[in-house]
Amino acid sequence: MSTRFITLIGLLLCLSLQGFALDEQRPNVVIVLIDDMGVMDTSLPFLTDASGAPKKHALNEFYRTPNMERLAARGIRFNQFCAMSVCSPTRIAIQTGQNAARHGTTNWINPDQNNAGPNGPPDWNWEGLKKGDVTLPSVLKANGYRTFHVGKAHFAPRAFAEADPSNLGFDVNIAGGSIGAPGSYYGKQNFDRAKNGKKKGAAGSHAVTGMDKYHGQDIFLTEALTLEAKALVAESVKAGQPFFLNFAHYAVHSPFDSDPRFADNYKDSGKPVQAQAFASLIEGMDKSLGDLMDHLEALGVADDTLILFLGDNGSDAPLGHEHAVACAAPLRGKKGSHYEGGMRVPFIASWVKPDASNPHQKKLPIPAGAIQGQQAAVQDLFPTVLELTEVKAPAGHVVDGKPLQTLLTGQPDSSRDETFLMHYPHAPHRSHYFTALRQGEWKVIYHYFPTEVSNGSHYQLYHLKADPYEQSDLAGSEPQKLKEMMTALTAGLEHHHAHYPVDPNSRQPVKPKVP
Repeated sequence: MSTRFITLIGLLLCLSLQGFALDEQRPNVVIVLIDDMGVMDTSLPFLTDASGAPKKHALNEFYRTPNMERLAARGIRFNQFCAMSVCSPTRIAIQTGQNAARHGTTNWINPDQNNAGPNGPPDWNWEGLKKGDVTLPSVLKANGYRTFHVGKAHFAPRAFAEADPSNLGFDVNIAGGSIGAPGSYYGKQNFDRAKNGKKKGAAGSHAVTGMDKYHGQDIFLTEALTLEAKALVAESVKAGQPFFLNFAHYAVHSPFDSDPRFADNYKDSGKPVQAQAFASLIEGMDKSLGDLMDHLEALGVADDTLILFLGDNGSDAPLGHEHAVACAAPLRGKKGSHYEGGMRVPFIASWVKPDASNPHQKKLPIPAGAIQGQQAAVQDLFPTVLELTEVKAPAGHVVDGKPLQTLLTGQPDSSRDETFLMHYPHAPHRSHYFTALRQGEWKVIYHYFPTEVSNGSHYQLYHLKADPYEQSDLAGSEPQKLKEMMTALTAGLEHHHAHYPVDPNSRQPVKPKVP
């Protein structure tokens, strides 16, 4: 064998090892996304008192989430973190960094038909994510990451290839498809309505795909997904590659199938049976979080792994009226509504094992047990992850979100405008045809077609610092502030190239009016 050949082999081996070392030096990222989990569906208090200290309320005493408490004790939680009030708009915002008004999927995606609603925008993006769209996994995959999706996807309708996350940049997809809810959480029912006579819907229409090996087993869906996620992480660690895991539980979405592992903890609570089942789903999700954290520690990568934990929209706990102070008490409203109970979600960021000497953690030092009171939102995750991993989005891709790095260190970020736009030009739902804008301490809601929910008015206006539970509508008494907020709302919609509902007679787009 020639000396030149041996030298060439040595050089190639050296370069290969250098690449391996570079991959080893990159942090792992896990997004844990919980379906229909609002900011009050936990024993961990996110709301604070006047001094900024966490304050427990009655619902915090009902739920049991010790692993959320454990994660928050190691990192930081946000008490003003916003999401779209229904699921698909949030899920696509996380993957693209774009507000739903821009990416155009402003409603949950019906697997089989366009669900714009009677006067919804005919040009809204009901097809969801498409081939060639810039997504978080596609960008990370192109830069050396192994990318995994486990659980609920809901990115595209059933007839489209992009309903399968493996066509959107994920190397592996486990259980993700077009459906927004499982037919059943029980392995003995094959996670399908076809095996459960109590559920409505055609056989197989809500079956969780790719989970056949658990069919007929006495196992809960949350646990089965956790086993799959743990196996993928272990495989990546063994291969020596950094990973991005999008762990999107179907829990705690309906059907409210009680998790038998935790049902006894709520049987004497005095709450309705469905609310008890919902609480068991919460505790099962929390156990999954703890199991994953333990697994990462056992694999020796806990100090190199960042977890971003959040809900995809406000609470859907089966407690009370959707526009009342009930399932998200003391906040008003629930999933699908224009109130804070529909738009506020839990958000925790933490290194799984804090270590001040770790190179990744030196770049992003997250204080233990901290609470961040500055407003942020779901579209901020995309640029945050890219900045952490030192990866850039492709040129030309518009990103509405802003990196959270400063906020994650517990400091204020004066560069952020603390604005969140929530656009829902659809019906029927709990709140119909509305746009809401949070800007600093103020919030305005525009109703395109006034109903009894808005007392027959187009406008609702709240000062969230003085009235965090949205009990005093100031639209009539603060005309100048209303005009200012509506001017900002209309400008925001135009900036994002939003799609509008249509007039029922002329079928022309209806845009908000500044009073």
